[in-house]
Amino acid sequence: MASMYSAKVMEHFANPHNVGEMPDADGIGEVGNPKCGDIMRMYLKIRNNVIEDVKFLTFGCGAAIATSSMATDLIKGKTVEEALKLTNKAVVEALDGLPPVKVHCSVLAEQAVKAALADYYRRQGVDPEPIVGKIEEDCDHCDGGSCEL
Repeated sequence: MASMYSAKVMEHFANPHNVGEMPDADGIGEVGNPKCGDIMRMYLKIRNNVIEDVKFLTFGCGAAIATSSMATDLIKGKTVEEALKLTNKAVVEALDGLPPVKVHCSVLAEQAVKAALADYYRRQGVDPEPIVGKIEEDCDHCDGGSCEL
């Protein structure tokens, strides 16, 4: 397994950052890919428009865990607007790459962040779709490995 993954992917898989639940979250997003079995849940604590804390729970392969972990690192301390700009490509680059068959994990990590932000907006009484866009929460468009960067 180690030879197909970068050292950063292996580190985030073996020692993921920000793992856990957040009972008082301001936004919770869950996405999944039934074809590969990956399920990601992201929790956000937002204060003064800044992501003060973020936690995740992921059921899936090592790449799914690593991309979830990296996504939390990339948005923690950022404004909501900055977090909305997170892309799967940024997650892959921060991990020093992923094998092509695992890129879909980075797509799910991006979608989990955006789903949590959409939930945050809903809780504020704001329609999230014009801000966040449509979120493919079940990743039906993905065949378990062909998502593009």
